[in-house]
Amino acid sequence: MANRSLYLKFLSAFIIFGAWEIAGRIPVSYAFPTFIESMAALVEMAFDGRLWNAYAETLRPLIFGVAISTVLGIGLGLWIGLSKFFDWLVSPIFIVMQSAPLAALIPLLVMAYGIGLTSKVFVVCIMAMPVIVLNTAGAVRHTPESMKEMCKSFLGSRTDMLIKIIIPAASPLIFSGLRLGVSAGFIGAILAELKITPTGVGDIITFSRSIADYPSMYAAIFSIIVLAVLFLNLLERTEKSLFKGHDRGYVTD
Repeated sequence: MANRSLYLKFLSAFIIFGAWEIAGRIPVSYAFPTFIESMAALVEMAFDGRLWNAYAETLRPLIFGVAISTVLGIGLGLWIGLSKFFDWLVSPIFIVMQSAPLAALIPLLVMAYGIGLTSKVFVVCIMAMPVIVLNTAGAVRHTPESMKEMCKSFLGSRTDMLIKIIIPAASPLIFSGLRLGVSAGFIGAILAELKITPTGVGDIITFSRSIADYPSMYAAIFSIIVLAVLFLNLLERTEKSLFKGHDRGYVTD
């Protein structure tokens, strides 16, 4: 079954990259390079050091923003899910953050915090945290009542219920929120570099577009997509290793 899944992934990648190559050779647009040209540009940037220098700059706000969003997002989500009053008080804030047009908020962040690292971290947090908070809160609210009643009948404390019942039961949705939050965080990091200051991978994209070096532009975009996919797979493996053997995420012992 695992081999079949791997074959399907390779087949999917082959179809996508093949279609990219064909579309570049037709071409569908003079600004759309072939897959081979883009990968050649990616290898060239990797060997001359431009790509690694760019990622050293891009990953700083991304890592800080995702880490803050994860810790605060899960904490706030648990609190919202456990408290109806806190849910009423705080949930609308994150609903508005999730639906607000981020591009319109970036000038306000620049006015308040300048064009440095702080503004970029805020952009990542605004993109990532609402998804994590709302998913975590929803997961906590949907913990089976039968499991909670069982904990109470065995005289379990509120801490026991939280650690041994609620968090394991909510873990699938929490990790789903984390995966979505990380994806949104990557978008936020690149958007911040495009809209605030052209640094890191955003600088490669902006500069390559300005000089019509489209293979390098698409190579930079492709690299950030690959990195995001690797992050998401790492989160999925972490979830499986943490809750291995527990159906639906329950702790059964």
